Amino acid sequence: MKAVSSWALVLMMLLGVAAVAPIAVASEVLVDPQPISVPLGLSEMAVAKSIRLGVAQRGWVVSRQDPGYMEATLNIRSHVAKVGITYDTNSIQIRYLDSTNLDYEVKKGVRRIHRNYLKWINNIVRDISAQLQSAEIESANSAQTGRQS
Repeated sequence: MKAVSSWALVLMMLLGVAAVAPIAVASEVLVDPQPISVPLGLSEMAVAKSIRLGVAQRGWVVSRQDPGYMEATLNIRSHVAKVGITYDTNSIQIRYLDSTNLDYEVKKGVRRIHRNYLKWINNIVRDISAQLQSAEIESANSAQTGRQS
């Protein structure tokens, strides 16, 4: 009986500690993605459209657009991520700008952020790349149609 109550006491202490201990946040090193290559022959307008469509697929909203530059924001519950996107007819570069409730911090010169941010960025990189491929096919089809006329 005494052994059972000792185990119960140990278990209660462990549960009590777990209840008040801070939950470890899964943060990772924040590294901006490699530039996305733009297929040859696409106009800057086609690149901008591909970016807008790609980020919109994941719920990002373009909050600013200038020639060669966009800012996109994602709001998920209480979490906000904001990126800057520079682009031209050769490449697209996505860079972290700001966030809310994503545990962004810089420790010893190393940027860290919640791992979900990195997943969200990888998703829009894939979606923008897919939109660029679609734009390339559309451009090639338009060029062929123009030659046939």
